Amino acid sequence: MYQFYYCGVLPERIWYNRCMMILTRRSSRLGYFFLSSAFLLILSCSAPNPAPASFTEPTVESLLSNPFPTPTPFQPQQSSSDDPFAALATPEAVVATFTPYPTKYVLPADISVPVDVVPSPNSGLITYNPLTGLPVTDATFLQYRPLAIKVGNSPDYVRPQSSLTLADVVYEYYIEWGDTRFIAVYYSNLYKMERVGPVRSGRYFDEHIARMYHAFVMFKGADPRELDYFNSLDISEQFVSVGIGNCPPYFYGPYKRDSYNNIFFNTTKWEACATKKGFDNSPQVISGGFFSEEVPESPLTVTRIYHYYSAYNYGYWEYDPIERIYVRYQEAKDLVNRKVETYLPLTDDYTKQPVTAENVVTLFVPYIFTNQNQAEDEVYNPSLIDYGNAYVFRDGIAIPARWNRTAIDQPILLTNLDGSPIYLRPGQTFYQVVGVTSNFIQNGTEWRFEFATP
Repeated sequence: MYQFYYCGVLPERIWYNRCMMILTRRSSRLGYFFLSSAFLLILSCSAPNPAPASFTEPTVESLLSNPFPTPTPFQPQQSSSDDPFAALATPEAVVATFTPYPTKYVLPADISVPVDVVPSPNSGLITYNPLTGLPVTDATFLQYRPLAIKVGNSPDYVRPQSSLTLADVVYEYYIEWGDTRFIAVYYSNLYKMERVGPVRSGRYFDEHIARMYHAFVMFKGADPRELDYFNSLDISEQFVSVGIGNCPPYFYGPYKRDSYNNIFFNTTKWEACATKKGFDNSPQVISGGFFSEEVPESPLTVTRIYHYYSAYNYGYWEYDPIERIYVRYQEAKDLVNRKVETYLPLTDDYTKQPVTAENVVTLFVPYIFTNQNQAEDEVYNPSLIDYGNAYVFRDGIAIPARWNRTAIDQPILLTNLDGSPIYLRPGQTFYQVVGVTSNFIQNGTEWRFEFATP
């Protein structure tokens, strides 16, 4: 039988979550959601691979009956009454500069919802991973900071990547010139992976991840403007780039490819290195989301979720109702000289498993530039601050949502349109970060998001 723990509300009307933290026999850590912050960006990587034996290559067919549809803007239009966000005031899509610590959005004060906690056989409470909602058998990893590692997704030959399947949370975002990149957050599998990568360069966006998850960011250099920015931050120590020697533990991978796309990270050696370097690798208080096996109600059934970032980089998630997971497919060939999209399953070369997720979340975020010079170079600064629109996909359904950055140092909160928290399915969550002016096309139970910036 489940026991229920309730979240509270601060007198100042700032909601916080004191329920889904790290529950132990002796204590429960409190997780908070406060105000917000931001600035950050991106670079490139991507490549296809043969499907594993357990998968068959999908039949190539057009997503839409009309192969050249007129995209429908995601942003609510006056003529559109069916848009689930029609009653919402959407954030502005274009901003020349941005406010580091916005304060204009506060969650409703009446949020008070249960979070399931399972009693352990020994009468104590089971410890939970705050990033996945899964019970933990070995809580050793809770004594250290998470690791956020930049993983390439282009050029195509860097696929299959290593250890994406072992991350608790993954964000994919557009960097520039048609490419996307992953930043994978590792917590429960800390110090278990001898090869993560290929590790690629940092972007402004990575600061959000470093702050929200209190994580070290492992990356391979950055544009001088972004690198200078990282070095100016109060959390600059958390950005750990490729160096010479075994500490930090970067190394060349076992692949016959250019060295630039062949750098990997060995997490099993990081604890000793952090101690040697004097890094603050102490336990962190990280707020978890809301998790439940119970499927929320939603009339929106979705079997495939396409995210088309560019002719060079596109993919989709297909829902498996038997396993209750989403399976990732990635473009097999670009569309530079082709008109038909082709896909292959994305796999993990380290675990030999397909890349899957229990939850897929599409976040609509302003992709902005800090100045005109950076606009000319496509040095984007995705502004994951304050709040915005989203769609949450779990158990084959779609839930119109809002993402809320209520604290600079805690992960985003996902809520329904009425402000009540959304329960994710326990497991891995994969966030797709697209621009606020991106296009949304629906074809039955297949949904397509086409990346676009102002």
